[in-house]
Amino acid sequence: MIMRIYRLFPVADPEDPNWAVSPCQGEVVVRAKSRSDARTVATTAEADFQGKSVKKGEGTLTTGAAAFLNESLYTVIEDMTGRYPNEGPRAILSGSPALGVILPLVAPDQ
Repeated sequence: MIMRIYRLFPVADPEDPNWAVSPCQGEVVVRAKSRSDARTVATTAEADFQGKSVKKGEGTLTTGAAAFLNESLYTVIEDMTGRYPNEGPRAILSGSPALGVILPLVAPDQ
């Protein structure tokens, strides 16, 4: 399958309340199958609740909270510069998204 290179970059205002769940990770360049796949590839850097005492099997998956999936926070454009080869596996090529950035929503009484 032919891969393409995509740039994901933030478009929302820094004060946008949507950043509360997953902070801005800056620009990221990925090799992916499509624009939507580029968002998925970028989310691989955002681990579920790193350091928290929850298990994925307990219904606590947070992949839907990733900022890269939110179209109001990040946009995706194809990178046509030729800086990165199209050949290779799906991967993050540039940028350094941090692990464990998705924050749990905790009720005020907890």
